Amino acid sequence: MPGRFGNLELLARQVVEGFITGMHKSPFHGFSVEFAEHRIYNPGESTRHIDWKLYARSEKLFVKRFEEETNLRCQIVIDTSSSMYFKGKDADGIDSSKLNFAIECAAALIYLLRKQRDAVGLSLISDKTDLHTTARSSSVHHKMLYGQLNQIYHAGREQLNITTNTAELLHLLAEKIHKRSLVIIFSDMMDNEAKPEALFSALQHLKHNKHEVVLFHVYDKDRELEFSYQNRPYRFVDMETGESIRLNPGDLKEQYVQSMKAYYHQLRLKCMQYKIDFIPSDINEGYEKIMLNFLVKRSKLY
Repeated sequence: MPGRFGNLELLARQVVEGFITGMHKSPFHGFSVEFAEHRIYNPGESTRHIDWKLYARSEKLFVKRFEEETNLRCQIVIDTSSSMYFKGKDADGIDSSKLNFAIECAAALIYLLRKQRDAVGLSLISDKTDLHTTARSSSVHHKMLYGQLNQIYHAGREQLNITTNTAELLHLLAEKIHKRSLVIIFSDMMDNEAKPEALFSALQHLKHNKHEVVLFHVYDKDRELEFSYQNRPYRFVDMETGESIRLNPGDLKEQYVQSMKAYYHQLRLKCMQYKIDFIPSDINEGYEKIMLNFLVKRSKLY
């Protein structure tokens, strides 16, 4: 499915700048634009580096950050298996796939990381590792990342029958990312809901290697979690295996909803156990939750 935005980098700039403007009008004022170049003043430390011009505007004390204080290594991981091509409605009511939503969010994060002068790498995984770049902060590297994302975003057709191998590939990524990093994963986590232990083990491996992990669980809440379909016969097709079945959603809705909620509850609990940030990310909503959770996580780390 072709993306509805012509240029991901332009979209990313609009998303980030709109988000920053919105934060200035919210209780988080002083946390966004200033966040890139400043940190909150800690009582008792030297006042030499306080930004008094910023204090005059905000009536809050901020200290100018130096580049070594703002350095972060971030690895963005996107699940590109066939289940991620499932289409729902985005925040504007337009058809959009889970994958396109993940790519749009990743593009915005790359732009935000560039504003912070942070290093960013990109990994695309499906039944294999389709792309893995180390984290860099150069403009050439950023253009290459946008080029890779644009290629998938504007591919023009769904990539069906590509299975998920998330658990094994996350194990491999844990070994490939040598320096301590913030690992951000966009996935619907539909590896093998019947046997989730392998997936939990892979997430634990990332934490064991001292990485900080944020898992954005990308899904369509209405149809994938709440199974909101009209009470009439449908033909449901497994996008990864091609298998299909005809049924009336009302016949198994209660059982389906209970099973999915139990699986995601278990996933959430495991993430809490491993100290992984688990962020449900409904494609029917906007990008604000993604941006805010990233900034909160980054502020805690650096």
